[in-house]
Amino acid sequence: MPHTKARLLHFFRDIDEAKGRKECIAWAVPIDEKNPDGIRYRLVYIPAGRKTPAVLYDNHHPKGHHKHIDGQEIAYEFSGFESLLEDFKRDIEAFNENSRN
Repeated sequence: MPHTKARLLHFFRDIDEAKGRKECIAWAVPIDEKNPDGIRYRLVYIPAGRKTPAVLYDNHHPKGHHKHIDGQEIAYEFSGFESLLEDFKRDIEAFNENSRN
């Protein structure tokens, strides 16, 4: 069987106004048992002054879709790439709001 390469779907890297680092990367991959949705992704937010992510979404094998919020791993119900980006943004906003309080 020929090896099919991943195709880059999305790449974004930014430093926000509070000097936090955001990076989103996603690839279209062949649908198989490891990637039943045909996508691989990693979205990370590291606030200024930290070395570890406050928000991290990924779907590596064998765990599948999940997220890490301030060190706690939580299952994630993937429902499409646009929803993934919105959920990531919402979790960053919630983390930053909770950090201010």
